[in-house]
Amino acid sequence: MLVSVGQFSPGGDVQENLAAMRSLAEKAKAEGSELIVFPEESMFSIGKVEGALTSAVDAGWSRFVQQLSLIAADLGIAVVAGGYESSGEERPYNTLVAIDYDGRIAGTYRKLHLYDAFSYQESTRIKAGDRGIQVVEIGGLRVGLMTCYDLRFPELARALAVQGADLLAVPAAWFKGEHKVDHWETLLKARAIENTVWVAAAGTSSSHTIGHSAVLDPLGIPQVFLGEEPSGVVTADVVRSRIDEVREFLPVLKNRRFAANEQLVEG
Repeated sequence: MLVSVGQFSPGGDVQENLAAMRSLAEKAKAEGSELIVFPEESMFSIGKVEGALTSAVDAGWSRFVQQLSLIAADLGIAVVAGGYESSGEERPYNTLVAIDYDGRIAGTYRKLHLYDAFSYQESTRIKAGDRGIQVVEIGGLRVGLMTCYDLRFPELARALAVQGADLLAVPAAWFKGEHKVDHWETLLKARAIENTVWVAAAGTSSSHTIGHSAVLDPLGIPQVFLGEEPSGVVTADVVRSRIDEVREFLPVLKNRRFAANEQLVEG
């Protein structure tokens, strides 16, 4: 199954961001892709929204999901992307939505680990997820969903792998800073290697985020990647047989002696 990552820099306007996503999805489809993963904050960049965040979320989330569903159905390509979903309180959820190629919502995931690190406090504006992990089926692949800072928590990726994920989709808005590109690339490789799964990571590329989107195989080898391009798409062939091949000589899931945290599992 051909899988793409789409990299861009979301602004504060939902419709403008959707137009950018459609353009990238069209490029991915032209390459034969069946799934495109977009960054965290694809709906809008929280720092660029005018007016109250609650009002922007209330007005934007349903429209964002509906328009993404239309893009998926029009082009015949599945989509994973991040936005902000109302929690019924002042702080919204940071939510990923996975939409199948027919426009059907395959699942949603509310970010569990909020970025309260490196002098930033995401929890002052965002509510932590309350539904555990999410694995969705898209085109014969089981896709585990995780967002940005979640990457620093190996138990979440392991729980997704134990639940049968073949591919970890990682939308992100990874902040720039000393060693931050090294951290991003190292953690992507580690999550792939320790779980022997594919990883498709889509990052925003802006004045304060690194970009560096990539697709890595189950040995952590980057198959395709971007740098700090403001916009771009790359596509790789994600095949289950590669997972089976790697697990023949590296059966880490079979050899493990500690179970994944059951509290992470939804339901």
